[in-house]
Amino acid sequence: MSLHSVRDDLAVRAPDLAVITTDASTATVPLAAEVHGVEPGQIAKTLCIRVRDEEFLLVTRGDARLDNQKSKSAFGGRPRMLGAEDVLRLTSHAVGGVCPFGLPAPLPIFLDTSLKIYDLVIPAGGDTHASVKLSVERLAQLCGNKWVDACQLPE
Repeated sequence: MSLHSVRDDLAVRAPDLAVITTDASTATVPLAAEVHGVEPGQIAKTLCIRVRDEEFLLVTRGDARLDNQKSKSAFGGRPRMLGAEDVLRLTSHAVGGVCPFGLPAPLPIFLDTSLKIYDLVIPAGGDTHASVKLSVERLAQLCGNKWVDACQLPE
């Protein structure tokens, strides 16, 4: 069902974008990077986070990690990653296919500034075998263009 909601959403908001399905799994950053022949940072992973009573999404580069101090500053409180059941409830996507498209209800979406070094990024497409290739600018446009500095890059 989730793959369909992503396709339906993009058909309305971005009909020029296609959901790419693959035989190989793209459920993790390393797998997705291998399937698409890109570096792990270009895989745009979507994190589901709660700060106090607010739930939202943060899209960041695949090799970045949520930084507690930066994210406290960016979101005004200590972030907590949501568990698999809450992720499914919030996004309609199971872990491994979570993306900022095809959501069942409007939700705040933030983009981490770490993505800005790339021209092209590849978020999941609502399924463990689905992805979407698009420019960072287009991703920002589709997600509301709210940028934060909340992640730590690999050393």
